Amino acid sequence: MDDGAARREAGPAPGPRTYLFALTDGGGTVPPELGVVRRLVDRGHHVTVLADASMTDQVRATGATDEPWEWQPAGELRDWALRSPTGLARAMADHLYAAPAPHQARQTSAALDRVRPDLVVASFGAAGAMIAAEARGLPFDVLLPNVYPMPAPGMPPFGLGLAPARGPLGRARDRVVSTASVRLFDRYALAPVNTVRAEYRLGPLATTWGQLGRARRQLVLTSAAFDFPARLPDNARYVGPVLDDPSWAAGPWEAPPGDGPLVLVAMSSTFQDHVACLQRIVDALGTLPVRGFVTTGPAVRPDALRAPPHVTVVTSAPHGDVLRQADLVVTHGGHGTVMKALAAGLPLVVLHHGRDQADNAVRVTTRGAGVAVRRRASSRTIARAVATVLASEPTRRAAARLGEAVERDARSSVLLDELENL
Repeated sequence: MDDGAARREAGPAPGPRTYLFALTDGGGTVPPELGVVRRLVDRGHHVTVLADASMTDQVRATGATDEPWEWQPAGELRDWALRSPTGLARAMADHLYAAPAPHQARQTSAALDRVRPDLVVASFGAAGAMIAAEARGLPFDVLLPNVYPMPAPGMPPFGLGLAPARGPLGRARDRVVSTASVRLFDRYALAPVNTVRAEYRLGPLATTWGQLGRARRQLVLTSAAFDFPARLPDNARYVGPVLDDPSWAAGPWEAPPGDGPLVLVAMSSTFQDHVACLQRIVDALGTLPVRGFVTTGPAVRPDALRAPPHVTVVTSAPHGDVLRQADLVVTHGGHGTVMKALAAGLPLVVLHHGRDQADNAVRVTTRGAGVAVRRRASSRTIARAVATVLASEPTRRAAARLGEAVERDARSSVLLDELENL
């Protein structure tokens, strides 16, 4: 997306306001959330960002004032190594909600006194910051840089890659699975969150997700045309995706020589035990008359992969530029990559690994904009999927139609309208 065009669409900014962002490093969530910060800075607002130390350079690149969290998580969340729903729920609760919450609340409270913001804007996992704002009676918004993740009538349960329910049995499926997932997460997250709330003289929540219900706005950073239709809470708004590349994905790039279709391979920017999957993708492209361009991100060294001459492997490149020349995207299904591919009108082959990726994959396949392949699929199966999508005119047309809506929503003024109209 052209940023100047985005600013023109948004119209003139109001007088400068003061914002306090409380952000956590969710890997692929960082570029869109910092894209929100940068847009406010560009419009003349005063923005201070509390964020994980891993984000410091990227925060400073936006022009905002950076204040790293004093408390940092002990190691990364190795969700890819967890096999049971119980283990995953416990690890996510501990890593994302329970352990950080009291520290976030204390540092955010101090920042509120110093910064005196008009609005607090928090990552999904910054529950402590939300509590601090609520305790002061200050409005806070929550950024949701993916499809809508909480239970809502009509929305399939999050994380399972389910299509919308059909008939009474399907609706019963959604109720049972959603209730079970909420109770499982609450088992590990609710008591710690309510303990912090009590410390700040706030009443207890019935469920952990109730904290997001206290937000002025839940800002869903995707296109309503991409997500499945559902009855969302009154404070939820689809505000369009933010298509910014991460600050480290810059500089010149060169496509492989030849005139075959250009296939961009873009997997996770954080480690998801995906090196073997990447190698099978590279091997698949090696058997096809295409040009492959693989960006490994900071999680994987390019020399960890063996590639033929017509497949280039690099750490990073500006995806916005590459997509203008590409014909197809092969990806793990992270929301940011999927949005950028669709906005460029490109079909996808998705090998989803975890997190929200199965949900993104089913939205792509339901709209006919690509295909999904198991992450452990053989190189032969991956090659067949790539060849099939490249040869499918209906798939390209479906991706282009969906991409028009995604790109229009990315250009719209809705995001800045919601943040500025306090």
